[in-house]
Amino acid sequence: MRLSLVFRVVIATATIVGVLSAAAPALAGRAAAGPYGYAAPNHRVDHSASTNWSGYAVSGPGPYKSVSSSWRQPPVDCSKTPTAWSAFWVGLDGDTTNTVEQTGTEADCSKGTAVYYAWYEMYPKYPVNYANPVSAGDSLSASVTYAGNGYFRLTLSDETRGWSHTTTQRLKSAKLGSAEVIAEAPSGSGGILPLADFGTVNITGSMANGSALGNAGGVTQIIMVDNAGLDKDTVSSLSGGENFSATWVRSN
Repeated sequence: MRLSLVFRVVIATATIVGVLSAAAPALAGRAAAGPYGYAAPNHRVDHSASTNWSGYAVSGPGPYKSVSSSWRQPPVDCSKTPTAWSAFWVGLDGDTTNTVEQTGTEADCSKGTAVYYAWYEMYPKYPVNYANPVSAGDSLSASVTYAGNGYFRLTLSDETRGWSHTTTQRLKSAKLGSAEVIAEAPSGSGGILPLADFGTVNITGSMANGSALGNAGGVTQIIMVDNAGLDKDTVSSLSGGENFSATWVRSN
């Protein structure tokens, strides 16, 4: 989940890197409790349903030391969801543990205007936004790799615009308990935010520990649902163990 930028600016302005958009963007993987007391980032309803995550996660014996995937930034339909949020990312931990080491992109709607941007996060630390532009249709790739001694290398590349960022960050409490490729409904200080209509996002080349995600052991398909148990999106089966799509159904 992700805290909205408005809430985050008040309590942690110094952590923000890059240009602040008018969209009140949210921070993927965040629990709404923030630094004051955080919960498991994935709000599981049961083994295969969550109120904020969809996609695929692998967990089990582990440890999970690498994850990577690619996607084309989906365009959000802000006529249907004028104020709403969505995020797409890869990460380690978070499915069965209380940290997430992750990087990805956001596709939000702010008063009917689409806003796109990129970020990384070492939850429960606050996320960092990149200033580089992201647009609908951009081809993106992301990876998170454990480098030892609590250090992680996070890489995000926009192949369409020709930029790439690699950052090395430390999170000594990370358990290496899972690897995931996720579409998310971010969270604000009051809970999970409305999910922006992102249409369909196609995610390809998903790998964990150097193998196709579907072959990494203990893989689970996760469907996002609302509080009544109705699907907020659908997730296709894995093709070739690496490729799948998520399709928006409702905002909340």
